[in-house]
Amino acid sequence: MLRHVAILGSTGSIGTQALEVIAAHRDRFAVATLAAGGNHPELLARQAIDFEVPLIAVAKASAVQDVQLALYAEAQRRGYAEGGFRMPKIIAGPDAATEAARTRCDVVLNGMTGAVGLLPTLAALEEGTTLALANKESLIIGGELVMNAAKPGQLVPVDSEHSALAQAMRGERVGDVHKLIVTASGGPFRGKTRAELSNVTPQQAMAHPTWDMGPVITINSATLVNKGLEVIEAHLLFGIGFDRIEVAVHPSSIVHSMVEFVDGSTMLQASPPDMKLPIALGLAWPDRLPGAVKACDWTDPAVWEFFPLDNEAFPAVMLARKAGEFAKTAPAVFNAANEVCVDAFIAGDLDFLGIVDTVNTVVNEHMLDADVKSTQMDLSTVLAADTWARARARELTARKPNGD
Repeated sequence: MLRHVAILGSTGSIGTQALEVIAAHRDRFAVATLAAGGNHPELLARQAIDFEVPLIAVAKASAVQDVQLALYAEAQRRGYAEGGFRMPKIIAGPDAATEAARTRCDVVLNGMTGAVGLLPTLAALEEGTTLALANKESLIIGGELVMNAAKPGQLVPVDSEHSALAQAMRGERVGDVHKLIVTASGGPFRGKTRAELSNVTPQQAMAHPTWDMGPVITINSATLVNKGLEVIEAHLLFGIGFDRIEVAVHPSSIVHSMVEFVDGSTMLQASPPDMKLPIALGLAWPDRLPGAVKACDWTDPAVWEFFPLDNEAFPAVMLARKAGEFAKTAPAVFNAANEVCVDAFIAGDLDFLGIVDTVNTVVNEHMLDADVKSTQMDLSTVLAADTWARARARELTARKPNGD
């Protein structure tokens, strides 16, 4: 029986790899909907025609004509006679991805980047569709709103770390878990001191040693903000306290995370660093797809190294823990401020160390607000906190051109 899949963020790293997985398993999957920003109309057109997609959602309304022209051009390139293929319906605007998430399908893969993924995440959960979640920001921002909306087994993590934890905990009792160990590659600056990071360039920050990801996620990996977000995510997904979630630096990225049990046993999930494995699991869960990725070669001698996290050089994880333990809208503020700071860093308006330093300032200001602790969590409150954090981060980064 075919599983019909809606792919949100189809032209991004997660989306393109998901379509490669689906292409290799046409007997298992069909694509119901593609959603994308609209910046890559030619790629979106190729995807739509490759998978005979009936519906396309484009965030930028101004890109609709470009997508239509790209569809006609791609059809002509493939030799379709006029009228020889069915033009997909195109919906556009800031709510297009949310509408796409409500499409009648079996699985919604949310591979969007950033806070814009929250409303589509909630929409998919409200529809009762299985949600394969790669957009960690929507879980961080939505927190209890997302978890309360998710039925048991409905939310399947696609982050490699949380997919690893879910696999290691499958069939186990949460009460038997002593701690979760989330692994980190350490990014391109592993081993650097804080002083050595003061003059890092965006190009250096985007040179990840083991993973091929988009610019925002790659820079988050360089600051270890990504790992801070994953600690909060692990807490929400598995109901484990922050005092029992650790981070271990594992440069080769073969072990994707570990679960230590109360009897001293540790279970880990290992595979070469390839996102197609957790994507395939997200699409097929609880089943596994044969040959999703090439397995480790156990005849090839290898050494797996693990190191403690340097919290002085990379304080992002400690800050994320603080925001996560405070809960309420603090994680949303952490995420929103970081997104603004990453943009400022890429634009040359903020230095590398200024990313986390500025996020720290915004988060602390938010947590000192006497009204925050008594805030009732709902969607409007979360969105208001997100808006405030972005505005505050812009104020702070505007005062620091080139990190001064």
